[in-house]
Amino acid sequence: MSKSICYGRCKRTLGRASLTFFTVCFLSPVHADYDSEMVEQRIEKLISSMTIEQKVGQMVQGNITHVTPDDVSRYFLGSVLNGGGSWPNGRKESSIYDWLDAADKYHEASLDTRYGSAGIPIIWGTDAVHGHNNVKGATLFPHNISLGATRNVDLVREIGEATAREVSVTGLDWVFAPTIAVSMDTRWGRAYESYSDDTQIVSDYAAAMILGLQGKLHQLPQPGRVIATAKHFIGDGGTTRGIDQGDTRLSLEELLRIHGPGYKKAIEANTQTIMASFNSWNGKKIHGSKQLLTDVLKTDMGFDGFVVGDWDGHGQVEGCKNTSCAQAILAGIDMFMVPKQWKKFIANTLKQVRDGEVPMSRIDDAVRRILRVKIRAGLFSKERPSKRLLAGDLAIMGSSEHRALARRAVRESLVLLKNNGGILPLRGEPKLLVGGDGADSVAKQSGGWTLSWQGNKNIPTDFPGATSIFEGLKKAVEDIGGSAELTTNDSWSDVFNPDVAVVVFGEDPYAEGVGDREDLLFCDSYSDNLRLLARLKERGIPVVSVMLTGRPLIVNSQINQSEAFVVAWLPGSEGNGIADVLVADKYDRPRFNFTGTLPFGWPDVEISKGNPDLPAALMVFERGYGKSYGDTVDVKADLTEVACALKELKPLVIFNGTTRKPFTAYVADSADYSIPVSGASTVSPSQSLSVMTVDGDVQEDSRLVTWSSDDDRDIGGEFFWRSSSVLDWRDYLDQDAALSMTFKVIEQPEGSVVQEMDCGISCSAELDMGGFFKNVPEDQWVRSATPLKCFVRAGADLSQVRAPLILKTRKTFSIIIKDLRLATDLPESAIMQCN
Repeated sequence: MSKSICYGRCKRTLGRASLTFFTVCFLSPVHADYDSEMVEQRIEKLISSMTIEQKVGQMVQGNITHVTPDDVSRYFLGSVLNGGGSWPNGRKESSIYDWLDAADKYHEASLDTRYGSAGIPIIWGTDAVHGHNNVKGATLFPHNISLGATRNVDLVREIGEATAREVSVTGLDWVFAPTIAVSMDTRWGRAYESYSDDTQIVSDYAAAMILGLQGKLHQLPQPGRVIATAKHFIGDGGTTRGIDQGDTRLSLEELLRIHGPGYKKAIEANTQTIMASFNSWNGKKIHGSKQLLTDVLKTDMGFDGFVVGDWDGHGQVEGCKNTSCAQAILAGIDMFMVPKQWKKFIANTLKQVRDGEVPMSRIDDAVRRILRVKIRAGLFSKERPSKRLLAGDLAIMGSSEHRALARRAVRESLVLLKNNGGILPLRGEPKLLVGGDGADSVAKQSGGWTLSWQGNKNIPTDFPGATSIFEGLKKAVEDIGGSAELTTNDSWSDVFNPDVAVVVFGEDPYAEGVGDREDLLFCDSYSDNLRLLARLKERGIPVVSVMLTGRPLIVNSQINQSEAFVVAWLPGSEGNGIADVLVADKYDRPRFNFTGTLPFGWPDVEISKGNPDLPAALMVFERGYGKSYGDTVDVKADLTEVACALKELKPLVIFNGTTRKPFTAYVADSADYSIPVSGASTVSPSQSLSVMTVDGDVQEDSRLVTWSSDDDRDIGGEFFWRSSSVLDWRDYLDQDAALSMTFKVIEQPEGSVVQEMDCGISCSAELDMGGFFKNVPEDQWVRSATPLKCFVRAGADLSQVRAPLILKTRKTFSIIIKDLRLATDLPESAIMQCN
């Protein structure tokens, strides 16, 4: 019999909360017409023949960097994933055939019964969140916030269909999309993964994207369809201050009213998987919440697919660790994402079942759900990945049809905030100057979750077939008899006298955690952009600003300086979609009009100073605002400006999850003094020093630095962060700031360790830290802070800092660094004394 939880007049009580005022009902079971008796009988027959080891194996998903095909055969794994920055053979350049070869090997291994496997096909999941974005050459669609500006659910469905086709080309079955978060505070670093802060928009888009990816339920086994994932259940966009993986403090009624409708629509659209969220709900991690995962999601919402955990998310549950979490199993997680330590997790789970801590009925329920999804997706009857209909079809990956769709999405997502004097569209054979650091950067316009997790180490050759904004503008202007010149700084050629300029600027790529902000004031880290705007104003050249951003930010100064201001969000690989709207045809008529509207309000002032827990309240432009070419009303250039220089001196983050601009991490030894740290691992030429990306608190947020020499005659190695520009830290010295590092000693040093600050030629300060590190207990997180005055006493000139931290030793030493920053508000216990 169907159960329901009403978003209407419902007398049912759930926990301590009575649901009495919602407006729509969750009805279940949504899939009853498809769950034929034959399918359920097949599931029961499989389960009855499976051993406990086979069942627990089905519940585990490891990352391809830590799972071999042989592992799949021996441990009966139900799934693998390629996390952000994970590719076949560890190569970002991996071809479609490399992906297919890996998919074949995992698939064949799952069917290999030599070691006792039940022969259940494996499922491979991937973060295809704006196209098949981990694969070189794939179409990169605009991010979700861009799509939220289009108000076009049919477009979203078509993007889902195109994404599913490109994923199918590589032989994968499952995507971790869509994100249906309702971002209530855009300081959150994942705000661009949210379609809007309007629950209705998010709900409509959730259903459309799932329909595009999966089709209707009976279509799921067909070629060009993949399993979708609604994520992250629940409240990921509602955390206090927008802190990633933070705490969402709401009553159950409010949690479901704001963040629940998207999941209702997702379940109605037959999403087969739902991913649990990292965040807490009123202090309790959702990965451990039976009330939400089982009582609400599975029982009341009627979800009969399986719940997958996020990257070691179970390890954050109180009393748990990455290798063991009975609480999360009991709460309702069915498949555990254990990227690296999955063997220990399996062993501990088997023990928990045998000891009676986890009942077999819960294991059977989880496996039953996993098998149900695999059967619905047709995995038991499909050939190996490389033999499927669309596999290896190079004409589909990054096809002209898909790129045209992405280009259309770019056009429809652009939001015109200002167009004084009707300067747009550009017309009449214009002489166009195009500048700004984002003008000719596909990497910047594509944002995070692009080829890697953070999307911050990509270069032009990583984007075959893509078009930068400048390339699109240049062609469009030349097509109407004009000309265009690119400037990479604040100058242009003497013979080129522009009559209009387009300046493209905005946020650098980021993803979760790293993208969190303390405020919404945009302070451009590229000084050339500021100088270019000033010089253009001085010369009387009108400016069209194009902003690349994953969220609304306070840019009143830039709006005031611009005749026209366009929000391009994160458009992806098809930058020519911007020129389609900005440049007229040869008859001076718009080729396409602006139709995009703001999916979030655009903030006017700093975060509420009275209560910084609250999001920005005062808006320059409200959600839904967006001008078109028919709107001739000018925007006054009198918006209140907040100078970045007048901001309160705040911590300067050098490394937290990733290295922040303008810094770069390096390793060095006698053979080479500046090898940039990149990818999962970097090793110095002499092999004496290595840097690896590892998990600290969350996914790949730390760096393991290991010196392996034990020869005193060896020159040793250096690990350091260096700035691309000279830094003046004298203001921080006046505030008694210190260089703070959060770290864990893995192996205490055998010899001396020097911590150095470099300030140019014949200018440095060295501190002997060997004794300190030798006294730090191994395998414990420690925060220590070295006051800037210590470096000054040792000879540093803080007016010209180049490298804030250099660590060097000649003997063995191993340390994990999680955070490095310049800060003033530090606990007394963390501050070191100057020797």
